[in-house]
Amino acid sequence: MSVFYRIIAFLLLWTGGLSIANAAPSGRDCFLSSPDGTISLKVTTGSCLKWSLSMDGRELISDSPVSMTLSDGTMYGGPAKVLRTVRRSCDEVISASFYKKTQVRNHFNEVELRFRDFSLIARLYDDGFAYRFVSHARKPFAVRSEEFAINLPERTWAYVPYVRNPGTIESQFFNSFENTYVYGPVEEWQSGRLAFLPLMLDYPHGARVCITEADLRDYSGMYLCNEDASCTLRGIFAAVPDSLRQGGHNNLQMIPVTRKDCIAECAGARPFPWRVFSVSRSDAQMLDNDMVYRLASAPDPDVDFSWVRPGKVAWEWWNNWNVRGEEFAGGVNTATYKYFIDFASENGIEYVILDEGWAVSGDADLFKVVPAIDLPGLLAYASEKNVGIILWAGYHAFAKDMENVCRHYSEMGVKGFKVDFMDRDDQSMMAFYETAAATCAKYHLMVDFHGACKPTGLNRTWPNVINYEGVHGLEQCKWADHKVLDQVTYDVTMPFIRMAAGPVDYTQGAMRNAIRDNFRGIYREPMSQGTRCHQLAEYVVFESPLNMLCDAPSNYRQEPECLEFIAGIPTVWDETVALDGELSRYAVVARRCGEDWYVGALNNWDTRYLDLDLGFIPEGAYMLTLYRDGANASRFASDYKKETIALPADRKLRIKVMPGGGWAAKISLSK
Repeated sequence: MSVFYRIIAFLLLWTGGLSIANAAPSGRDCFLSSPDGTISLKVTTGSCLKWSLSMDGRELISDSPVSMTLSDGTMYGGPAKVLRTVRRSCDEVISASFYKKTQVRNHFNEVELRFRDFSLIARLYDDGFAYRFVSHARKPFAVRSEEFAINLPERTWAYVPYVRNPGTIESQFFNSFENTYVYGPVEEWQSGRLAFLPLMLDYPHGARVCITEADLRDYSGMYLCNEDASCTLRGIFAAVPDSLRQGGHNNLQMIPVTRKDCIAECAGARPFPWRVFSVSRSDAQMLDNDMVYRLASAPDPDVDFSWVRPGKVAWEWWNNWNVRGEEFAGGVNTATYKYFIDFASENGIEYVILDEGWAVSGDADLFKVVPAIDLPGLLAYASEKNVGIILWAGYHAFAKDMENVCRHYSEMGVKGFKVDFMDRDDQSMMAFYETAAATCAKYHLMVDFHGACKPTGLNRTWPNVINYEGVHGLEQCKWADHKVLDQVTYDVTMPFIRMAAGPVDYTQGAMRNAIRDNFRGIYREPMSQGTRCHQLAEYVVFESPLNMLCDAPSNYRQEPECLEFIAGIPTVWDETVALDGELSRYAVVARRCGEDWYVGALNNWDTRYLDLDLGFIPEGAYMLTLYRDGANASRFASDYKKETIALPADRKLRIKVMPGGGWAAKISLSK
């Protein structure tokens, strides 16, 4: 890793489209504008480094200090002279792999302030701002602390995903990165609570800023807090673990016992993570955000990823291995998995996951397969049926013998791993993510990081990283308090915030649906909150290259129309269009794969009419196969209607979505 960082730092500092270079005395203000001139940045140097950000002449963030302090007392961002100011502009197209579009425009203006020991690089896009530090160190060093403090105007509100388990700061560092959003004034931040990223700021004049980070490699993830009920949010970072104990879920986790007096140990010159601020004037703009993907490191051009196959998964854990009408008992056994493989094969579903239970519980040993599973036989059976097998793996069981585990199961024909229960994002855990991605790529294995923090672009750097959890997904419906859970409102909030960071392993597709009053959390026979069409639309609105069919095959077989839509929908896309949306109220997204378009609309608990303008669809005669909420969906959530109509010549549609509802359609050229 140290060689990588030295190379990157050298390239950042000395090559790549430099357009203006001039000496700059300390104490000067440096200004930068976005390519369209609507977003402006001021960086002040001298006694300290500070920055402020404005859009359309309105200040979004004012005079906010940034610095890093090393263990030897060196301070990046303290009193120092700017040796050089380098400006450059870039307008290029990134070819994207397994993403929501095949091409990503990367258009920005950049300024680098070069000091003796470090550089600060700032970039402005038309839809956001990002900055990062780059160290010029020639020997190993440690980062004791990083200062991240953003000063906000009064009356700024925020959608805050607090760490679920309140307690000491240390206890909050060990968390699942899953929670709903609390909306309120920044000054009323809950005392002593950390929030994980992404987080959305809401300004009184209508602007929004989504805060997250990108290219987070071999460094601690950032949380936000507000310690003094002020208008200032501060970054908090977990220190490097010094000692760990095995424990947690089924003895599959490693829990920090003591920590070092630093947040990162570094081998030498390197870039640090990008601090990312996506900026929008409309909510819909946040539904198609590429900031994290743009800022992530590009994949190694010498590594072949052509073998990666995104797709859908017939999944057994959410539906509790439920089987009906068969002569065998459903559960973690060979017969049940053959049943799931048959279902996947019949419907063109690419994968089946063997979730938790196939390896002996509590032993943290992935070579100990339970006696009820004939794994070689299942793999051979799946291969005959043209279905791939993905294995669930608890974090510690996978990490402690990663090379041998990947080699062994790759040779057996396994296609990937769903790695679960990391529940940390300190430096050692972030290093694990990259090691796991690289090791899996070596053996042509995809990896789905469940029990994980938010994505920060590793799915671009290592395209075999096919999905991330870090989302309050449908699993919550298995155990939720029905008086508390509001999954429907979360579903129309998360796409604007969490999805700005990258794909989500939300695990949708429930065929047992309930209105709010009828919903109950039932672990062994779960249901979803909201209508059937709400579930169908999630396959369009949610970005998920490895997409689950969470319900039981017997339930899908009783719903052939819905199964046809879910089984046939793509999971990666050529183009994405954010059609409309209001944060926490509704979201409408269109996506293209080949010549076919898919449109999905998700609604909150209000009945709503939406006017869709599909004028972006090329000329031609198209047929539209749609799924809409039935007339009684507000009473019986599974009520829906399927219709096939001609796409109107003016490309405009008015649709109705019921409380907790949705709308989904496939649009294809007439044959």
